[in-house]
Amino acid sequence: MEALCFTPYVKIPSNGVISHNVNTTRSRRLSVAATVSKSKADVDLLATTEASSMTEVLQTREQRLRVSPSSFQYESGRLGAVPTIRWRKVFSFKLRGAYNMMAKLPKEQLAQGVICSSAGNHAQGVALAAKTLGCDAVIVMPITTPRIKWESVKRLGATVVLEGDSYDEAQAYAKRRGENENRTFIPPFDHPDIIMGQGTVGMEIVRQMQGPIHAIFVPVGGGGLIAGIAAYVKRVSPEVRIIGVEPADANAMALSLHHGQRVMLDQVGGFADGVAVKEVGSETFRLCRELIDGVVLVSRDAICASIKDMFEEKRSILEPAGALALAGAEAYCKFYNLKDINVVAITSGANMNFDRLRLVTELANVGSQREAVLATFMPEEPGSFKQFAELIGKMNITEFNVGLHTKFELQAMVERMELYKLKTIEFTNNDMVKDHLRHLMGGRTNVENELLCRFIFPERPGALMKFLHAFSPRWNISLFHYRAQGEMGANVLVGIQVPSNELDEFRYHANNLGFEFELETDNEAFRLLMR
Repeated sequence: MEALCFTPYVKIPSNGVISHNVNTTRSRRLSVAATVSKSKADVDLLATTEASSMTEVLQTREQRLRVSPSSFQYESGRLGAVPTIRWRKVFSFKLRGAYNMMAKLPKEQLAQGVICSSAGNHAQGVALAAKTLGCDAVIVMPITTPRIKWESVKRLGATVVLEGDSYDEAQAYAKRRGENENRTFIPPFDHPDIIMGQGTVGMEIVRQMQGPIHAIFVPVGGGGLIAGIAAYVKRVSPEVRIIGVEPADANAMALSLHHGQRVMLDQVGGFADGVAVKEVGSETFRLCRELIDGVVLVSRDAICASIKDMFEEKRSILEPAGALALAGAEAYCKFYNLKDINVVAITSGANMNFDRLRLVTELANVGSQREAVLATFMPEEPGSFKQFAELIGKMNITEFNVGLHTKFELQAMVERMELYKLKTIEFTNNDMVKDHLRHLMGGRTNVENELLCRFIFPERPGALMKFLHAFSPRWNISLFHYRAQGEMGANVLVGIQVPSNELDEFRYHANNLGFEFELETDNEAFRLLMR
């Protein structure tokens, strides 16, 4: 396999400023085989079951402990969840695993064709691998998949089938069709050959890096990439830390390691859609539990800040999942005050949708702590606004969000406000304020029995009417604020007038709707700013 085109490393100089560099020097040679193969028993990658029993394991849906992402949170940058025991045509590492598995299939089996289910990167990897190997490929994608992604797959020569409202429905269809047509199903991460293919990233990092590596930061979704990298690197360079990075609202691996078993998230944040999985793989979890050093959690804002940093330095635009490891590396080094060390961040994907850039732009400065979101309550009297502006001082105001340089400046400004009886509250970490209330400022009258919810609407025709059929005219809809977030759906703030004795009925309809939702009635920001 050709050399990895874009594996940047992040070096922390003495001034603490992170710089990103591409190093392809092959001055360091190791007496290690060029590929991780099944015959390498000492790598211990396949010491589990025979292929037939592995298939049974993957097809069996065990009863999973259902948990919430919010049940296991810790400071951004802290290493938690510590276990107890070039193919740029597709702009993603997913080609490695797909090609490795498909290239090992017997010719007769490959001739029957392959099939997979995916919302993007894995689909393109399978399609390009099939084109290279000369076999037929069917790619099943949810009907909510953006046109840009399924057209990219189609251009690679695969047959694209849009089926199901969610990934789970698309996967179920793909497996059924695969059995009926004798096609081989290519899983996205939980298969030894997929894991080994992804592990070639680790091999290339070890070969190309000059000097010692403190840690390799890897984005984690289902766990295939980090499991493969860990299996290789821990064998040849066991002193190198392998650290996973997950969004704080999509932390399936961290929670699984924390509980000592695979768990299923009751809901998963979709901003970094490339790693938005509710459940990690069984084989990937086994390897991660044995080999990785822990998981760092980062916020959506921090991911946006890293996307901006990469664009400003390299003029490259990463997708959210692609910038995830970069955000984790920066947070980790800042938290532990690490300088003058080499760390590697895997920029795993660049399939960014253009319509998502607006949200990234809004949140990037918050993520880099260059901007804070504050609410100040001013008395209705002459001169109060002028006094407010004078107290802010020389800080830049954008959208009446305060542009800052340090946390100390923020704290000093808030204290000045309080001294002059101007109550000021920081909402920088309140997602509802950043997504909705910043656009709804101005107050409103009290609405009787109003229940406030945030729903994730899938981006497909008919989604709004399905929502309205579920709740209207049974209850009055008093507020509706829609914010598109790209391919994973729209973030919608909804107010519905529901008497207290009808709450159970409302929850029944909300759960049957099939849209992810969260109650926000008790959100402090809404009570203060909109009442």
